[in-house]
Parts: sequence; structure tokens; C-alpha cells
Amino acid sequence: MSEKLKIKLSIADRVYPLTIDPSQEEGLRKAAKNIEHLAKKFEQNYAVRDKQDVLAMCALQFASKIEQKGIEQTEGTKKAEERLKALADLVDSQLATK
Repeated sequence: MSEKLKIKLSIADRVYPLTIDPSQEEGLRKAAKNIEHLAKKFEQNYAVRDKQDVLAMCALQFASKIEQKGIEQTEGTKKAEERLKALADLVDSQLATK
């Protein structure tokens, strides 16, 4: 069992102390950095009333990217399955003729 690591992440002018596995540190720090970057972008480009609005827009942005990747992956899987089925049918038809 690996030892836990205590870190502090700053998001939207708040500090969040976390106890994590060391293997999670890099990903969490990158995620916090991406949230901060996107939050600043929203604040600069839009009339934002408060940090909650900015964070809600960040959450929506990141969640929509994840959902879109899932949709694209599902479509890619369906296409691959169709091609594999066509290939299997072709092999089956060639074996049946012999």
C-alpha cells in the first residue's frame, strides 16, 4: 500500500487541501491548471457575475468534451464492427466456396 500525499490545489481563488495517491498528483495539478486557464478566459471574454458562473461554464466545457469523445468513440467502434463483420462475411463466403 503506497503512502498518501497531501497537496493543496488553488481553483477560483480558493485553496483545496487533498490527500491523494502520488500517482494522481500530476493529473490533478494539470486539471486544476486547465480549470484556472479556462476560468480566466471566460472572465476576460464574457460579462461574468461571479465565480460560480465561471466554474459552471468550465464544468460544462469539460463535461461536453468528455461526452463528445465518447460519442466519437462509439461511432468509431460501430464503423470498426461493421468493417469486421463485412470481412468475416467475406472470409466465410470464400471458405464456403472451397
